[in-house]
Amino acid sequence: MTNLVNNAILKAKAGHEEQLKAELIKMLEPSRSESGCIQYTLHESIEPGVFVFYEIWEDEAALEFHMNTPHFKSYRENIASLVDSREAFRLHKVEQ
Repeated sequence: MTNLVNNAILKAKAGHEEQLKAELIKMLEPSRSESGCIQYTLHESIEPGVFVFYEIWEDEAALEFHMNTPHFKSYRENIASLVDSREAFRLHKVEQ
């Protein structure tokens, strides 16, 4: 079975960079504790206010479970007014 990589890129609204960062950091511990989570890391771009989650999940079902947890739903509510843009990509590694 192939693992699923999820990559989410969020850009903060001007003046809300630190608030957004704090909300994103809150996601780390509970998400890493989920049984289907292999890796869940947060990166901050050199470009101010841009954050990237790099996640590896056992499979699609694990990611779907994650997106239905109370902490994920709360996170989405908490960041709604802080985010200028959000893109998410579900990826599979290309083997050569």
